[in-house]
Amino acid sequence: MDKPNQVHRPTPPTVNDSLLSHESWKIFQVIAEFVEGYERLVHTKPSVSVFGSARAKEGDANYRLAEAIGKKLSDAGYSVVTGGGPGTMEAVNKGAYHGHSLSIGLNIELPNQEISNRYQDISLRFRHFFTRKVMFVKYAAAYVVLPGGYGTLDELAEILALVQTHKTRHIPIILVKEPFWRPLLQWFKGTLLAENMIDESDIHLWQFADTPEQVVKIIHRFYKNKELPDETLIENFSNP
Repeated sequence: MDKPNQVHRPTPPTVNDSLLSHESWKIFQVIAEFVEGYERLVHTKPSVSVFGSARAKEGDANYRLAEAIGKKLSDAGYSVVTGGGPGTMEAVNKGAYHGHSLSIGLNIELPNQEISNRYQDISLRFRHFFTRKVMFVKYAAAYVVLPGGYGTLDELAEILALVQTHKTRHIPIILVKEPFWRPLLQWFKGTLLAENMIDESDIHLWQFADTPEQVVKIIHRFYKNKELPDETLIENFSNP
């Protein structure tokens, strides 16, 4: 007889071997993406990862600025890495493609997504967001973040969290077009910091730039008396 008020726990489901086998094969997909990414990108250092909206249209102000930044970084000797898609990503790749260094796209397979842009010397394709994120960080000497939506905010939050928790080395995080970012960062300070969700030092992890020249100057200044990182991702980063 059951004890009074006894909680009935559900019975664990029987393991479905076919389902387990299907899920296990995904592990090999992930491994394959890591291996290809490491092999293709290990010789592209130093590199800069650049993010921004897929919705920027050719000829608009954000597109032109992104293209100029890509060209400036490429001519300064940095391989330029984007998500490989349209909009800002295309503009950055286009500028880098016509510069002196490599233009790289880390493309993601998404339903109903526009095709990858054509300005890529190295084009990688990922099924999994988290393996792609590791590739963005692993060899990056800096992060440059242009105006964008949820995907861009996701990448910004990712690098801020990794630097904050010392899962990566401190690298330049450059937010382009200060007026676009200022309201968000005011919320960081007025709410996150005020509610003790972040530390005072956490609101100084980024810098602003409004021109391609300022972007390159910030990176050069940061590494003036330092060696460029061999790998930004440190060994104990195991939960992307």
